[in-house]
Amino acid sequence: MMKLVLMGDLHYHEIDHSIPGLLEARTAFYHTLLERFLDINADLHISLGDLTNLGSSLELQEVYEILRHKDRTFIHVLGNHDLYTQTRREVLEITGQQRYHAIDTDTAMLVFLDTAKEMDFEDWGGWIDDEQLKWLERLIDASGSKPLLVFGHHPVYNTTARSEKEKGSIHPCIDIWSILNRKNGVGIYFNGHTHVDSIVTQNNWTFVQLSACLDQHGFRILEFLEEEIRISAIDIADKDVQKHASMLHQHMKHFKPNPDARGLDLDREIMVSLLKTEQPQK
Repeated sequence: MMKLVLMGDLHYHEIDHSIPGLLEARTAFYHTLLERFLDINADLHISLGDLTNLGSSLELQEVYEILRHKDRTFIHVLGNHDLYTQTRREVLEITGQQRYHAIDTDTAMLVFLDTAKEMDFEDWGGWIDDEQLKWLERLIDASGSKPLLVFGHHPVYNTTARSEKEKGSIHPCIDIWSILNRKNGVGIYFNGHTHVDSIVTQNNWTFVQLSACLDQHGFRILEFLEEEIRISAIDIADKDVQKHASMLHQHMKHFKPNPDARGLDLDREIMVSLLKTEQPQK
């Protein structure tokens, strides 16, 4: 059966090399965290966006060099921070990733969205253009009753924690629910962006939001079992990782630590039954 490992906002960032100990702290933090991520045996290793802090060539090249230490199938969903200093085309050329795409398997259909705006420091909210919305609608219809897993950086408005805030979601003027409600059976939407763990169920959809790795050091595992999908949390409890993260927080631009990132246990793990089916509301 299928197994996936997911990572929230990583914010790999350039540093001021004149600050004593900062290079060592960054190297130790990101190498340890990403090595643990890659050590997990899974079909896909997925970043839910903001893999980098500014999307510079240096940030992208350095973090991908670490990610290539192991032969894993890595998928990078674009986040707003990944597109701050370069165009979408330039970022995709460096990473070798696709803007948006789908993987259809016997177990489930996986859909990877692009919800990020390009080179816009003023508006970090999410957007999906009409072409991508029509593409998503076709895929939802084609998925039938097969489980559908959607991966985007921004949450759907007014679902998970903080998604109701300004610039905290896909723009509320986009009627994505009219598309999601076409789904017959299980749908799960994964996202990052708001830097707080949260799980919410609405209609036949489960929304799973991951906090930033700099705040909550860990990942999510998704596993298909015989009658359910299990989503569980893995924590990296290494004291050195916590110490290095604290130093990075002190010298980092465009990132504000969230002391409430973890949320409750109910915001981190869930079992989704594969036995329930609901008819789509078209």
